[in-house]
Amino acid sequence: MAPRTRRALFSVTLVLASCAVLGSVISQKVAAQSASDESTLRDSLHEFTDVYSIVEQNYAEPLDQDKTDKAIYDGAIPGMLHVLDPHSNFYDPKAFAQMREDQHGKYYGVGMSIQPQPDKAGIIHIVVLAPFEGTPAYKAGIRPGDVIMSVDGKTAVGLDSAAVATMLKGPKGTHVSVVMAREGKEGPLAFDLVRDEIPRYSVDLAFMLKPGIGYIHVTNFMETTSREVGDALAKFESANGNLHGLVIDLRNNPGGLLNEAVNMSDKFLQKGQIVVSQRGRAFPDQVYRSAHGEGGSGKYPIVVIVNRNTASAAEIVSGALQDHDRALIVGETTFGKGLVQTVFQISENTGLALTTYHYYTPSGRLIQRSYDGVSLYDYYYVRDDAKKADKSNLEVKLTDSGRTVYGGGGITPDEKIEVPDLDRFQIAMLGHYGFFDFSKHYLATHTVSKDMVVDDAMLQQFKDYLKANQIDYKDSDIASRIDWVKSNIKAELFTSQFGQLEGLKVRAQADPEINKAEGFMPEAMALVDRDKSQQKTASLVH
Repeated sequence: MAPRTRRALFSVTLVLASCAVLGSVISQKVAAQSASDESTLRDSLHEFTDVYSIVEQNYAEPLDQDKTDKAIYDGAIPGMLHVLDPHSNFYDPKAFAQMREDQHGKYYGVGMSIQPQPDKAGIIHIVVLAPFEGTPAYKAGIRPGDVIMSVDGKTAVGLDSAAVATMLKGPKGTHVSVVMAREGKEGPLAFDLVRDEIPRYSVDLAFMLKPGIGYIHVTNFMETTSREVGDALAKFESANGNLHGLVIDLRNNPGGLLNEAVNMSDKFLQKGQIVVSQRGRAFPDQVYRSAHGEGGSGKYPIVVIVNRNTASAAEIVSGALQDHDRALIVGETTFGKGLVQTVFQISENTGLALTTYHYYTPSGRLIQRSYDGVSLYDYYYVRDDAKKADKSNLEVKLTDSGRTVYGGGGITPDEKIEVPDLDRFQIAMLGHYGFFDFSKHYLATHTVSKDMVVDDAMLQQFKDYLKANQIDYKDSDIASRIDWVKSNIKAELFTSQFGQLEGLKVRAQADPEINKAEGFMPEAMALVDRDKSQQKTASLVH
């Protein structure tokens, strides 16, 4: 049998297997389908194979392997799943491997983030954003702004980030040769790197905003998240004694592993308190509770920052802490993803992420927003703020202390923080990599210390750089956004000179949303006092 034919047959089989998962995996846990339903399913599958056969034999162009893969992986299977809901999804072998890597929180490579960036001639180059501290790339002296010219003798010019990242990854202990171009250096720089295990941290920043007030930024939920949060809390308390307040930043956190959301919540709730419940058709309902109650009762006030891109597992944590009055939620209304996917491995390292449950917060709120009659693009990228402000159609629930909360449209914050849109000048600076490119230009002839400030002299050099590179601006643009300009310059310089962590600290310290969130600590403390009062009353009654 010809390879292409074998591949086509496998693809059709895969579609049938996926259909079978939809039709029969769930039915293992419920009553068997009726004979009529089974007959209808068989007829539908026959129709699909008939359509595929006609396409394969009669399409105007030959169906090579690439077109066959696209028809199946990008067309038939995703199309079938997206009719059900926006979050059921199919993972081809490459995507399935990436998903598992993301969940494990580690991979083998050299340890740096990269991005495509065009040069003045419009040629795309892959540029180092930052090496991760402690990794082979960091130890070798690779800097932000370095341009990857080749990997193991193969050019990287014109390739996308995914292709170059694949070239850099490999078995632990193997060598990879990377040639870089760096501003201020006449010739290329060659690095012989030895690949190592590269951890991916979900807590990428944890430090003291001010004495007694800790800050934790959680980027996603993977297998190490709750441990990382626990380590950060232990570090705070060992270095500073008792915490007086905590800011948890869940902005742009897309979620991840449900059990890690439960384990993280456990660190702030009392033992036995509900974190989340799941209800589905094919499997028994499940209720997840705080197993250890590591957070005790009101040890310190907590403020959680969320935004419109806070989703899934991050909403579970936000909803649990809000419903139990353990934290004040501030920011924007969250994304509204209350569907739980179970990943079924099918064959040849492919996976089907199928929605099997709806999840509910402790007060009984369904966080999933409506997706009926909404295109996939609009569901993910278009948010009607006016419609979100109207709570008349949302379900009303109560927290433990009787505060009103809303379900059916994401987590509504207790206190709203307005996020202003970027203006024309800010978009231009970021779009032209103004701060990033200036930092590598400046550090080609200067060094900076940790006590540096962006003074008038440095600001003038920044303006001169913008003019020399034809990046349009007005003095009034910079004057009206002077704090934003200075913090971005400083953050890029710190990232290059001292590492990514120091750059992230600079950005966090200058972030107006974080500063506003920290200002709500008295309101968060009022929740702690209310909880203590209720417990005292309950104890007296008992």
